[in-house]
Amino acid sequence: MVLSFGFISHVSAGDPPIGSVKVEYSDATGIGAEKGVMRRDPSDVIKIDDLYYVWYSKGNISPGYDATVWYATSTDGHQWTEKGMALDKGQPGSWEGASVFTPNIMIAEGRYWLFYTGTSKEFGKGFNPDSKIGIAVADSPDGPWKRLSSNPAITNSKDPADFDSHLIDDACLIVRDGKYWLYYKGRQLGKEPGQTKMGVAIAEKPEGPYVKYQDNPVIQGNHEVAVWPQGTGVAALIGSTGPKEIIKSIHYSEDGLNFQKTHDVHVVPRAGGTYRPEAFTDSNTGEQPQWGVHIGIRAGFLPFIERFDLITSATGLVDQ
Repeated sequence: MVLSFGFISHVSAGDPPIGSVKVEYSDATGIGAEKGVMRRDPSDVIKIDDLYYVWYSKGNISPGYDATVWYATSTDGHQWTEKGMALDKGQPGSWEGASVFTPNIMIAEGRYWLFYTGTSKEFGKGFNPDSKIGIAVADSPDGPWKRLSSNPAITNSKDPADFDSHLIDDACLIVRDGKYWLYYKGRQLGKEPGQTKMGVAIAEKPEGPYVKYQDNPVIQGNHEVAVWPQGTGVAALIGSTGPKEIIKSIHYSEDGLNFQKTHDVHVVPRAGGTYRPEAFTDSNTGEQPQWGVHIGIRAGFLPFIERFDLITSATGLVDQ
């Protein structure tokens, strides 16, 4: 199946036209649709030697609130081999005792840093998550993973007026200006999932401490966090959740903090993780993602992992 991503720039008459992007969806064999098995919330993809790696939530219900973190490898990004569990639930009653899910990965200081969301509350009737973000570290992408004693790394605010006073989730990492930037989503107490917003926290070291930006949120919506280095700035893909004026769009920020919409996107992947080879290099040469994986939906199946490819015109995804 091929769907068109139409990117419509807010430009004046006489400006050069902005190109469009098509998305080709295809099977991620080995981690795709499987009866009775849920795989969702894929991480960004990294490549180590000749292997691509991806991490994801796995369980047997549709949402990620009763899951563990698994991973898979591939030589081509199409055929995947599920390798096993990377991270189990925490101790019963702990902040991560009911579920660990929505993983993402960072490479720094020659080690691998697995960021993940945890919740203490069991999924069921009247469920209301209390999620926080933790970190595990390993010397190999295959583990074993050791949780940091300082976990959780990012917690919900104690101020009810803050955008992340209820929960936080969905870490996405880049290295920028010699520091570690953790973009995440948060929800305020009393707000609905559709009122989720996006913030950032910054650290001097990969293990933290991560300090929240004082003027969070940086984007007034977004239930799925996907960012990448774009030249000297940062680009963010906004999904289908949030205020009408910002959803289904690309936002760009030269400083990584003050974002403005540059393009409208008519169709977007669901909770996509992308292959971003410049994400951790601090090179100021990042380019648009060319492919990634996201949550596939098919009647009769729980969520699964599916590949997408971005077929881009010469003008590119974000022209700055």
